[in-house]
Amino acid sequence: MKRIDFRSDTVTQPTAAMRRAIAEAEVGDDVYGEDPTVLRLEARVAERLGLEAAVFVPSGTQANQLAIGAHCRAGDEVLTEAGSHILHYEGGAVPALWGVQPQPLPGQRGLLSPEDVSAAVREDNIHNPRTRLLSLENTHNRGGGSVWPVERFRAVVEAARKAGLAVHLDGARLFNAGVALGVPVSAWAALTDTTSVCFSKGLGAPVGSALAGRADVIREARRLRKRLGGGMRQAGILAAAALHALEHHVERLADDHANARRLAAGLAELPGVKVDASRVETNMVFAEFSRSALEMVTRLEQHGVLTNPAGAPRTLRLVTHLDVSAADIDEALQRIRRAVG
Repeated sequence: MKRIDFRSDTVTQPTAAMRRAIAEAEVGDDVYGEDPTVLRLEARVAERLGLEAAVFVPSGTQANQLAIGAHCRAGDEVLTEAGSHILHYEGGAVPALWGVQPQPLPGQRGLLSPEDVSAAVREDNIHNPRTRLLSLENTHNRGGGSVWPVERFRAVVEAARKAGLAVHLDGARLFNAGVALGVPVSAWAALTDTTSVCFSKGLGAPVGSALAGRADVIREARRLRKRLGGGMRQAGILAAAALHALEHHVERLADDHANARRLAAGLAELPGVKVDASRVETNMVFAEFSRSALEMVTRLEQHGVLTNPAGAPRTLRLVTHLDVSAADIDEALQRIRRAVG
């Protein structure tokens, strides 16, 4: 029985064309700045995001942490929405690596308002940490794959600027947001000081992310990348896959979004399953079951459907991606129907 894997869009396999690009990659030593494929990727990312420069890194976590380390110093504070990736999925790196204090702000499906930001900035007082950075996330994972409306994003960034803050965007799935709204990713990224993007999620590359931003910030990020062990050598083998993904896998994200809506609509018809299909904006579906999340993960796995708990006691997250077809969605719904009884 074929397994249908909804655990994440990180589980994809490289396509045959991507494997050819990897095999044929022109390479050099990236730590010396001599890998031509990495250099092309970094220039392409900076261009698409509307920022000055970019640096290729192994993971989205490292990209986010390099941004925080470049913008902040020990004793500073970063504002971020309470469900953000940097708080929940990066191993406590913000205080452990940089001595930076995060201040979680309650949002609406992962989104903040200008008033939220302005109210959270500390006054200049020796008792307070210095509020240095606002970190946002688009799409927002724990918000359900939610997309920032561009004007709301702009207003929040302007509130941060008025308070003298730098702005970082965790754009791991930023290309999903661009496809969902039909706008270039620079609509968000060009407003920031730094933006990270991930190639190994919806774009389907096996490894890699990039951090883009002002040239001076990216120079500092390169120094920090070396400190964290992220300096790679013939990294063009990995960068070639990322370049292929940028050239061939962005527009097809619309298929993942359509499949997520198809999945949500089907789940909503099953007894004992609650799904708000109107909230499926990109490639994530959050479904509440009558049984516990852990029990449902086990029951679904027995039927060849792989999922992950989503934090709430009875809620699972199901993520569509390039290795899940429309036919797979229909087959999965039949299996889930049997699993829920």
